[in-house]
Amino acid sequence: MHFEYGEKEISYLKSKDAKLAEVIDTIGFVEREIDTDLFSAVVHHIIGQQISTKAQATIWQRMQDALGQVNAETILSAGVSNLQALGISFRKAEYITDFARKVHTGEFDIEAVSQMSDTDAISALSSLKGIGVWTAEMILLFCMQRPDIFSYDDLAIQRGLRMVYHHRRIDRKLFEKYRRRFSPYCSVASLYLWAVSGGAIPGMRDYASKTVKK
Repeated sequence: MHFEYGEKEISYLKSKDAKLAEVIDTIGFVEREIDTDLFSAVVHHIIGQQISTKAQATIWQRMQDALGQVNAETILSAGVSNLQALGISFRKAEYITDFARKVHTGEFDIEAVSQMSDTDAISALSSLKGIGVWTAEMILLFCMQRPDIFSYDDLAIQRGLRMVYHHRRIDRKLFEKYRRRFSPYCSVASLYLWAVSGGAIPGMRDYASKTVKK
């Protein structure tokens, strides 16, 4: 399953920004996989922190094979030591089991998160151990399919903005200018900026300021 968007979002963004319109026309439709199960999405993101995408995929597959279903009950039954045996660090295993315990006891109301505003959902998710604001934003985009997520803390988004608009640096004020321009479809704009940052358009370069060595 992929992040859903279509002509409405594309037409809006193209009408607001000529340079982004060129990017959209050049790249075409962007397919990014999503995980609509909020519990497993949180676990998946904790696993993926500070490791390669390949390592994350390997550990995630091991977890699915070992547990069958990734939910609060199977995580708590496994315990920290068995999670570590899958290749997860002790700290991450503790974060995951703490999250599972809070969901199991009702301390964290996972069902309520889907009904919250973006701001409240980010606040709720980032209250969990191992989940920061950036991770919470990615969960909103790639699990909950929220349409207006634009993460200042995402270095690839900043790189994409520099490449498309030829900026040397992106400060908060400039970033917010683009957020206002792309809203209410910042998530779709993010998909294209990630693609640009990853080299989807040959010849585009990063205009970042170079640090002069003394």
